[in-house]
Amino acid sequence: MAAILEARGIIKLFPGVRALDDIRFTLERQQIHALCGENGAGKSTLIKVLCGVYPHTEYEGDLLIDGETVQFKTIADAEKKGIAVIHQELSLFNQLSVTENLFVGHEIQRNGILDKNAMTKETFKWIDWFNLDGVTPSSLVGDLGVGKQQLIEIARAVRQPGVRILILDEPTASLTENETELLLGILQKLRKEGTSIIYVSHKLDEVMRLCDRITVLRDGATVGSVSTNAITQDQLVHMMVGREIEDMYPPKDTAPTAEVLLEIRDYNVFEYVTGKQLVKNAGLAVRRGEIMGMYGLVGAGRTEFISTVYGSDQYKGSGKVLWKGKPLRINTPVEALNAGIAYCTEDRKEAGIIPTMDVGENTTIEFITGFVKGLAIDKNAEVMRASEQVKELSVKTPSLATKIVNLSGGNQQKVLLARNLLGDIELLILDEPTRGIDVGAKQEIYSIMRRLVKKGITILMISSELPEVLGMSDRVCVMHRGQIMGELDNRNAALTQELLMEKAAGIERGGA
Repeated sequence: MAAILEARGIIKLFPGVRALDDIRFTLERQQIHALCGENGAGKSTLIKVLCGVYPHTEYEGDLLIDGETVQFKTIADAEKKGIAVIHQELSLFNQLSVTENLFVGHEIQRNGILDKNAMTKETFKWIDWFNLDGVTPSSLVGDLGVGKQQLIEIARAVRQPGVRILILDEPTASLTENETELLLGILQKLRKEGTSIIYVSHKLDEVMRLCDRITVLRDGATVGSVSTNAITQDQLVHMMVGREIEDMYPPKDTAPTAEVLLEIRDYNVFEYVTGKQLVKNAGLAVRRGEIMGMYGLVGAGRTEFISTVYGSDQYKGSGKVLWKGKPLRINTPVEALNAGIAYCTEDRKEAGIIPTMDVGENTTIEFITGFVKGLAIDKNAEVMRASEQVKELSVKTPSLATKIVNLSGGNQQKVLLARNLLGDIELLILDEPTRGIDVGAKQEIYSIMRRLVKKGITILMISSELPEVLGMSDRVCVMHRGQIMGELDNRNAALTQELLMEKAAGIERGGA
């Protein structure tokens, strides 16, 4: 097959960082080509070069489309050459209809007047092509699930005239298993009809199933490019991290005590506006010295349950909370922190890091009052404490003064962990602790979690990844549609993915 896009010798520099170092990448016609690597490997930077976010004057090397050198000054220049990007954060307008989202900025007009009938007719065509059951042209995008929103975003991109190259950045990060299967089928269909696709994902099983070829980046350089049929998943991991990862999950070499640290009884959670009940009479007991996993399918109510107990005001919660056997009423996250309970959000970018601040400031912000001396902040004490935490959690950063947005996802997550551990914490709640980070960073996070348990910190881990739940948890609590389906021991009798999935789907079997 002939190449449709080539990157030759791409070098991109940031202050003090060589983000891309002689990158070479070739996408062939009607090919799905995976771009893999650990966070910080250079994938996002390369994508920004390919789609015109970084103009040609800001990097060295050449881009070629159909064998001819191109020089993009803007994103619009790349779009004119047929390149469309679907970012991990969707850019749809929730209060607009499906039709309005598909045609925003590219409306069909006739004699200067919007041709709503023509746009509605074409919308029906795309709804049918993407198998969007239950969706109409007038459906509000905000009323649709994440999976359907993802497909509408792709439809909006590929319906533009001349789109031949589609770049997807972690497209299944927030999708259910069924939604993922639907998306992968659509991408295969697009390939058959002539679209070439660059697929960026940390989910290596998807990469191995979907993609024709894989290019691996490491530390800003091209490690190699290989046909998917010529490599195993283990070999791919080795290419990505430069080392074997034989033991992904550290051994469970500490035993939980019988003491119940946190107990929740008859807890209910409701939406403020609609009054809809999201969690029904839920109960949970977390023992000191354990990692308790909390598993459930999307919509099970895990985050709503735990974040409300922690003091979030997004939902209305009621029930009994016992902390070390005594009643505890938490109205705000600050009250939870004062009690010794910390929460690390699942939404790292929107509700976790503070992008305008540097690494040091992000580390200390939650307990900044502890550094107040007189009428000012003791900067020396703040810097010293932040340095200790950053070193303790092996955060890879040029300095504390580095903006946190310039770190990889895995290192941003470590900073959030460092932030929550700065106080006198006894219970750490981790909501999707490894979402959107690569396999090497995952292993580091898992090792940190076990080290924290050895130091006396108990962990409640909410996760959608079955291997992670089984590999890290001492016990597992399973939720289904707002209800607790059981707390299962994962130490003495090994659990199976099948049993957990049955519980999460609400299937009860005798003796289970």
